[in-house]
Amino acid sequence: MPGSVLPPHAVDVDDVVGSPVPVSGAAHLVRVTLLMAGSCLPILGAVLIAPVLPKMQDHFAATPGAKALVPLALTVPALSLALLAPFAGVIVDRLGRKRLLIVTTVLYAVFGTAPLWLDSLGAVIASRALVGIAEAAIMTCCTTLIGDYYSGPQRVKYLALQTMCASASATVFFVLGGAVGAAGWKAPFWVYAVSLVLAPLMACALPSPAARTARSTHAAHSTHAAHSAHATHSAHSAADGIGAETAGTEVHRPFPWRQLAGLCALTFFGAMVFYTVPVEMAYLLDDLGVENSGVIGLATAIASAATVGGAITFARLKRAPEPMLPAVLAVCAAGFGVMSLAGNAPLLVVGAVINCVGTGMLLPSLLTSAMSRLAFEDRGRGTGLWMAAFFGGEFVCPLVLLAVASGVGSLAGAVGVLGVAAALVAAGLSAAARRRPVGRGRLRVKPRRNPQ
Repeated sequence: MPGSVLPPHAVDVDDVVGSPVPVSGAAHLVRVTLLMAGSCLPILGAVLIAPVLPKMQDHFAATPGAKALVPLALTVPALSLALLAPFAGVIVDRLGRKRLLIVTTVLYAVFGTAPLWLDSLGAVIASRALVGIAEAAIMTCCTTLIGDYYSGPQRVKYLALQTMCASASATVFFVLGGAVGAAGWKAPFWVYAVSLVLAPLMACALPSPAARTARSTHAAHSTHAAHSAHATHSAHSAADGIGAETAGTEVHRPFPWRQLAGLCALTFFGAMVFYTVPVEMAYLLDDLGVENSGVIGLATAIASAATVGGAITFARLKRAPEPMLPAVLAVCAAGFGVMSLAGNAPLLVVGAVINCVGTGMLLPSLLTSAMSRLAFEDRGRGTGLWMAAFFGGEFVCPLVLLAVASGVGSLAGAVGVLGVAAALVAAGLSAAARRRPVGRGRLRVKPRRNPQ
């Protein structure tokens, strides 16, 4: 993990060229809105049915193993997403971002609403697994398209906005699921049909990106003649519509496994840090004697707002993300420390807010770092790997905390242990950054020599 840290002065190769699409105007606003809405669909799948799990538990009480299987209906999409995101990334690079996004957005509605007509718990869980497959493709496509459409500060801005929208939507979807769930445990599944509205809008409003990697590379490293030749090639590729998305895949170059390995490992750990408060806040409050669902919901909403605030802070700092990671993880660790020692609900909320300010900065830092390492030809696969690491960490988060809690005697103690781990990782990243010689650590996209 420390090997992924870059020197503070490093600048993305992508910064040498501007964003290939307009960054103002009505079309730009529609494009950003659709990408943010698509990015919220996996969040919808993760939290919408949480408020109706007790009702599902009662409905399937006669089903053997229902006590363990009903919660699985909530978490299995994250597992599917983690396992399949790398394959979704490969398909993204081969078939094109826009095409796959539209198809899977339609399938999301089909799989998401399936429980409305299913009576078997096993069938419901299977449909939820299929939702996770669709989510893997949707999230990978949306994030990849942000990387394709924007570069430099604009990319940082919209990846941070993606985090803000996801965090804010989690609170909205939790409230929505509880309100709609008053009509029955199946009622929230109707909300998944919203993706049928998004799909045709995406088909009309999202442009098909053309390969930009070589253009960026030539702008930084190559001669004017080579740059002109690539520009001509890109123009012909863009004229082919969706086919332009796959034009860059003809360039044979090794995938940057080594550069992404440490960052994906750090992302896996970061996901556990990120999801601890949303997943465990209710249980921590319950351990302190708070059982009122309204109070629990308010506390969770305050923490979610702090996550949004952290993402806004990250976007406004306009600094390279990786040098910030040690400080960001230190903030997360401090929040966990307060939470583990809290003897009352207000102090617990204070700790959660501190932690969530850090996690709001952590997610876009990790994601922006991953995007800076990926050329156009690799961006789908690389994003898929990053998504697999992140949602894999999300899935194991409650399992790890449960195991640690059984060892230390309490959930609060387990949160404290995670805080110590976050502090150690922060210290390791900081030490590695100080040891790194100036000018090393940045992945440079090297131009391939013309075999002719």
